[in-house]
Amino acid sequence: METQQVCILGATGSIGRSTLDVIAMHPDRFEVYALTAFNNIDTLVRLAWESRAQVVVVPDQVALRRFTTLWPAGRSLPEIRLGQQGLCETAADPAVDTVMAAIVGAACLPSVISAARAGKRILLANKEALVAAGAVFLDAVRSGGAQLLPIDSEHNAIYQCMPAELLGQVAEAPHPAVKKLILTASGGPFRAMPLQQLSSVTPEQACMHPNWVMGKKISVDSATMANKGLEVIEAHWLFSMPVEQISVVIHPQSVVHSMVEYVDGSVLSQMAAPDMRVPIAYGLGFPERIHSGSAHLDLAAQNALEFETPCFERFPALRLAFEALGTSQEACVALNAANEVAVEQFLHGKLNYIDIAQVVEKTIDRVVGESFEPLSTLDAVLALDEHARKLAQQFCLHP
Repeated sequence: METQQVCILGATGSIGRSTLDVIAMHPDRFEVYALTAFNNIDTLVRLAWESRAQVVVVPDQVALRRFTTLWPAGRSLPEIRLGQQGLCETAADPAVDTVMAAIVGAACLPSVISAARAGKRILLANKEALVAAGAVFLDAVRSGGAQLLPIDSEHNAIYQCMPAELLGQVAEAPHPAVKKLILTASGGPFRAMPLQQLSSVTPEQACMHPNWVMGKKISVDSATMANKGLEVIEAHWLFSMPVEQISVVIHPQSVVHSMVEYVDGSVLSQMAAPDMRVPIAYGLGFPERIHSGSAHLDLAAQNALEFETPCFERFPALRLAFEALGTSQEACVALNAANEVAVEQFLHGKLNYIDIAQVVEKTIDRVVGESFEPLSTLDAVLALDEHARKLAQQFCLHP
């Protein structure tokens, strides 16, 4: 068996570290070729040393100097590449077989599109590639002959429940046997909090997810259910499914990761312990099943599996995502950009929790009322993304 050479974009985040964990269990199958990080250089040094990465990518000369200073004696430095150019070069490197796309935010777009154009196997753990640039990204996947495997637990679950003939390829049209995609959501830490108390929520509270260990940004998105809204848009692009055939249910136990309803009334679900190593192992091993290191699910220990309809008054970010998907790609770009800006402001104590959705809605309304060039290129997408971020910054000052 030939060893897969893996590049991890965003190696120091929770997805990146979980990917390294799975890879370490299968030294006969995988080798780490490249790791990237934006600001956690200390951790990158440790991970690169432990995994024997051949290449690392850091943002600038300051990070490069810190990396070289911290590198332990006794082994040659890996090759160090810089910035966005280094990310794109590494994602498309001829030595790389598989790219784990785990950089958070729109910053991942150029490198993941480079990987697609180079025909790599892409394990997509980044939402923005599809939310902001769905058509551009999928065109690159198709033209480059890349293989796209979703790693978000919800989309990975749907992927596993879809008809077998769709596996390993990007859907061109809705499958006639599929009636609906059902995304599950934990409901986050504020699922039962009285609505009047949401205005006093702190960043620390929003980052305390009841089931998953995640970074700060995605934890806040889980609390607001903005992440689920982004996943609705992702599901549209991944499975070529119209918005009216996608739904969301709250499932606090996070055991059923998502479901596919078929026209005959059957509903297939994928179930597992809430551990991101499960979908990561699925993507790395596809089409084979490999050990993930996750605890196995004990159904007898589950007292109950609950499901409920999300309330848009409590989770306005979810409503905005459904509306944006039904409006235009421009609205989806604005949704994602404004949410990133608003969440950052909230995490820095400069915006109220309940104002996050207001900033997003105002940004979408402004963008939809303007005219832009068609979003047929990455440059056009990035230009609109930058414009939406500037608008959101203004709205953060006066939500």
